[in-house]
Amino acid sequence: MQNNKIKKAVIPAAGFGTRLFPATKVVKKELFPIIDKDGRAKPVIQVIVEEAINAGIEEVGIVVQLEDREVFTDFFKMPPKSELFQKLSPQNQEYCKYLQELGSKITILTQDDQEGYGHAVFCAREWVKDEPFLLMLGDHVYSSDMGKSCASQVLNVYGQVNQSVIGLTTVSAELLHKVGCVTGDWLSLNSILSITQVSEKPTLEYALEHLRVKGLAEDEFLSIFGLYALTSKIFELLAEDIKNNLRFKGEFQLTTCLDKLRQAEGMTGYVVKGTCFDIGLPDAYRQTMIDFENVV
Repeated sequence: MQNNKIKKAVIPAAGFGTRLFPATKVVKKELFPIIDKDGRAKPVIQVIVEEAINAGIEEVGIVVQLEDREVFTDFFKMPPKSELFQKLSPQNQEYCKYLQELGSKITILTQDDQEGYGHAVFCAREWVKDEPFLLMLGDHVYSSDMGKSCASQVLNVYGQVNQSVIGLTTVSAELLHKVGCVTGDWLSLNSILSITQVSEKPTLEYALEHLRVKGLAEDEFLSIFGLYALTSKIFELLAEDIKNNLRFKGEFQLTTCLDKLRQAEGMTGYVVKGTCFDIGLPDAYRQTMIDFENVV
């Protein structure tokens, strides 16, 4: 496999956000506001795009529902109407130019039918082509514990190992049923892992038998953080699942294809030095609003 620099990022943002209803009836969860360290209110999707661009990504593809294409395009690519623009402070007028510069690096992609997370990723296939890419969740924001951003950390490991990388974090046993988990052998203790299995939302019994990782506490496991550096072969595997109608709980999932990708090409896990904030749940969104301003 050729050691290509990752230049593109994909952000699926086509979910309905049922857990944040009724707010999501009028505002997409990816457009919910959070306050950054400078006190500026930004929609979540902007924070994620900035994470990608600041990590060296050159182009960002955002996968949205067809009916939401206009609102995302309007935010990133269109200036406010002139009468509204004139009401902005000089600083915010200048900021509008920054948003359009950001928008020049963004392509809005569509998922015509909501068929699951794996299907949303697959909708970026023609845009990504045969390049490796960074995959980011549309309802997660990231905060690094070190000088290098979370996205930069994952991209750096990809450059070292020259194969797909999954960002990881530790999770307690009671949350296993909500997350994708991995196991494997440490290449660098508590940091870099050669992954030997990827499992979607395992039971505790299964995890205790099959997903233990050396050095972790008895009730701790390695779960997926929400940042991935993937080769384009993932699209081939997703296409097979879609063609054969292989679904998990009614939807086409990514995790099952990640394990197939691991079998085909090998896969590395990296324990991200940072925090992933999931804004897709009311309590988690509330906590993000409290914490995010102080940690980024």
